[in-house]
Amino acid sequence: MSTVVVTRLIDAPVAAVWQVFTDLSRRREWLTAVTRVEVRSPGPFGAGTVWRETRSMADGGEVTEEFRVRECEVPERFVVTSPGIGADYRMTYSFVPVMSGRHRGGTMVTVKQDGSATAPAGRILGLIFGGLAAETAEGALRRDLDDLAAVA
Repeated sequence: MSTVVVTRLIDAPVAAVWQVFTDLSRRREWLTAVTRVEVRSPGPFGAGTVWRETRSMADGGEVTEEFRVRECEVPERFVVTSPGIGADYRMTYSFVPVMSGRHRGGTMVTVKQDGSATAPAGRILGLIFGGLAAETAEGALRRDLDDLAAVA
């Protein structure tokens, strides 16, 4: 299992950051790597929400992943899972208000991604490329939070 944690200060209130991040119909507009989003469940964002997201990769290809919200505490945190090829992912997003200092009124967003191999090939690749995969995941999460900060 590998874990990546990324934190980013966003100069906007929690409610605004939450609204932007959880508005699945508009993700393609502000996430630079996302080329397509398909919401697969009706209703507001919350536990049980499912969507598919297609992202462009550094090598010019694309990857489509399905995400399912497992836990949701509006507007503090949510947990999504995504089955991968040879590995499953669990991402916890936390939105904490900044209560003091020059960024008071802003939001500290933290993403924790845990990945676990689900197949023998995934375990072998994890041993060989684990550090590289973690760096790639960290870079993607940082880009997403930078995009969020720019729009929120």
